[in-house]
Amino acid sequence: MSEPPTPSHRRKPSLSRRGAIGAAGAVAAGAALTPVVFAANESDEAGNSSTDSGSSGTKTEKFPATRTEAATGTDRTTTAFAASYVGLRWTGAQDGAGIRFTDGGAWQGVTGGCATVDGGGTALVVAGNATTYELKVPDGASDVRSLAIDTTDGPDRAFHVPSEPTRVRGVPYLPRPAWGADESKRYKDGKVNSPEVYYPLQSITVHHTDTPNDDPDPAATVRGIYEYHAVTLDWGDIGYHFLIDEAGTIYEGRYSGDDVIPAFDPDGNVVTAFHTGGYNSGNLGIAFLGTLTDRPPTDAAKAALIRLIKVISRFKGLDPQAKITYTNPVNGVTKDVTTVGGHRDYLQTECPGQTMYDLLDEVRAAAAR
Repeated sequence: MSEPPTPSHRRKPSLSRRGAIGAAGAVAAGAALTPVVFAANESDEAGNSSTDSGSSGTKTEKFPATRTEAATGTDRTTTAFAASYVGLRWTGAQDGAGIRFTDGGAWQGVTGGCATVDGGGTALVVAGNATTYELKVPDGASDVRSLAIDTTDGPDRAFHVPSEPTRVRGVPYLPRPAWGADESKRYKDGKVNSPEVYYPLQSITVHHTDTPNDDPDPAATVRGIYEYHAVTLDWGDIGYHFLIDEAGTIYEGRYSGDDVIPAFDPDGNVVTAFHTGGYNSGNLGIAFLGTLTDRPPTDAAKAALIRLIKVISRFKGLDPQAKITYTNPVNGVTKDVTTVGGHRDYLQTECPGQTMYDLLDEVRAAAAR
């Protein structure tokens, strides 16, 4: 789903946290996105920032380490732990796969939800603490791989989390350590699997994760999606720039560097993620946790989305309601879209769910005010 990286757009050496704040002070209001106007710890939407997100130190929090067991083929698999999710991938037709979690139990169909892969099918399936599963795939499918994922009961792992709330221009969000992102998942064979590449922001795309609603542990779900995207799909990281749960909590997604700016580099360019295959570069992805096919997002989640889009649009000079021609800076492929759109505006998918898609005009208008 990514586009080939271009070395000239690789990350420049980052500013220090305090250096970023000082350097940004000379930038006039309304100019390019900078750390002081985008990633401030105490700030309002008028831009009255007082400190950056790293100046107040860190505290230690513990999250369960994600445990996984990989398998190949469709035969019955037994795991050493109770699985939260099973991630699947195969080569062949996308439709017609299924999974069951008990011997002789009912088969349930699986779909890719928001995720797609070239030349095959994929799915992230809620396992409900099952310890066995069996698969079926479309006729002629091959290279069947699965990964049992436990995000809730593994041994505790310590993370250094900012002591004070982190904010994007007054909008609070959880940085990667605050939801338990194990940064080793970004590495493969000792190297970063998906090196950061940056391009100017053109558009914002809204998704849903196609995971269960009324989620009792959304941070665990984010860790499960991270594992699925980074390892099962071999993307090297979570595919979205931000995620939003039903309480309106915003989670930092795709790693963008060691500065204070989520999703962007200090020059205001957005890191390429993996959320809209073929149209990723210069396109920022925000995903609601849950399934929004028959029900809308909660009021809190929708309000968080609007505030986040408003902040990003305002400081990148984007009109959320504008009709634009998105142009992939890597290969020149174009798409006529609205600045703020849904996943289905680019590809054949139900994402972000019909009820959410029907609300996009309302979201665009509110974010433009």
